[in-house]
Amino acid sequence: MSEPIIAHNSDRPGRQTESGNEPNTSLTGLWSWALYDWANSAYWTVIQTFIFPPYFTQEIAADEETGSRLWGTTLGVAGLIIAIGAPLLGAVADQTGRRKPWIGLFTALTILSIGFLWFIEPSPDFLWPAMLLVGAGTITFECASVFYNAMLPDLVPKSRVGRWSGWGWSAGYAGGLAGLLLAGLLFLMPEQLPFGLDRDRGGHIRASALLVAVWYLLFALPLFMFTPDVPASGKGLKRAIKDGYAQLLDMIKEIRPYRGIVRFLIALMIYHNGLVALFAFGGIYAATVFGMSEGDIVTFGLALNVTALLGSAGFGWIDDRIGGKQTILWSLVGLALSMAVVLLVESRLLFWIFGLLLGIFVGPAQASSRSYLSRMAPESLRNQMFGLHALAGKVSAFLGPLVVGVTIDWTGSHRLGMSMILIFVVVGFLLMLKAPSDWKEATGASTG
Repeated sequence: MSEPIIAHNSDRPGRQTESGNEPNTSLTGLWSWALYDWANSAYWTVIQTFIFPPYFTQEIAADEETGSRLWGTTLGVAGLIIAIGAPLLGAVADQTGRRKPWIGLFTALTILSIGFLWFIEPSPDFLWPAMLLVGAGTITFECASVFYNAMLPDLVPKSRVGRWSGWGWSAGYAGGLAGLLLAGLLFLMPEQLPFGLDRDRGGHIRASALLVAVWYLLFALPLFMFTPDVPASGKGLKRAIKDGYAQLLDMIKEIRPYRGIVRFLIALMIYHNGLVALFAFGGIYAATVFGMSEGDIVTFGLALNVTALLGSAGFGWIDDRIGGKQTILWSLVGLALSMAVVLLVESRLLFWIFGLLLGIFVGPAQASSRSYLSRMAPESLRNQMFGLHALAGKVSAFLGPLVVGVTIDWTGSHRLGMSMILIFVVVGFLLMLKAPSDWKEATGASTG
């Protein structure tokens, strides 16, 4: 395998693409791209976080313990399939060229899986269909995200990748909040449900799923209408699969030119575990240590999303000034310091203050991971690299929640359990220090 053209790939702003041309996409095309983040985030807030999981564990499963175990198993199996399949899928897409057909296919499958949740009634008879639909939706959602994320560096110059990644991420937080609030106002809060829905048959939850499906479809359309795509390569699918598989094997065999990206992906796996554990146990910690009610926790979660939105949008500008690596490092410092205070305070007011401050750094740590890889990945391998990005986010995401849960079980202390998150963030920070700031640095290290 010949060495990729990587000398012009830099994490610092203002550099050209490998082809020598700076992308120049219209504002309509760019905002249509960012709107896709708005479109798909309602899936996470409604189906994956706030509304459907309690319905699954309390109304569909035989009991909450069984429901929680099966819910975790469903997401775990889906994550494993994503981890195995995403890199190969990305490699195949690198051979076919265009990304929007792949995004369209997986978006349609995700919307269908969400829409079919309408038929899931509160009975154990619907347990396996619910698990299959949620698992399938999780897989296709992540597959669509691989190609969606890979579009960004072909839409804007490297000098603006950071802000658009951040703005897209903040649009996602805003869309998730808006979708959740709309579902709450229409179907969860009213005593008298509209359209003759029956609460005893889960009508309010099932209608919320339909709302998300329509929401996703409606706001995803501008991407396909106004955002430009790269040209097709002209290869047939059979040839693309064969060449993509060979490309992936070659990269694994000759990993040396890509070791800078490998360092980044390892760091991402570590600090992402901390973020996953934070999302999984944050509400439990608030309830157990500070005695917050379910209503208080939902309010805090919504407020946390607002601060994460603001952080993603604001740090996007900083990313373009100092680069993705430095933005990630500063975000992890902010996360570590805020987390340390949250673990030490006794006052609920201080928990609110520093917990919301923590949210400011959550978004940039994720958005700048996307912008960093956008600048670093060779153009010819970009889909594949974002497939590996998906792998890094999924393959070990169970570790953080597992370590926190076991520590709480062994020590009987939620504070000590949550302190494991701080360790993940600090270790991720130390590993990220060794990630290259640009490809010249990486190749210089490999040849020196």
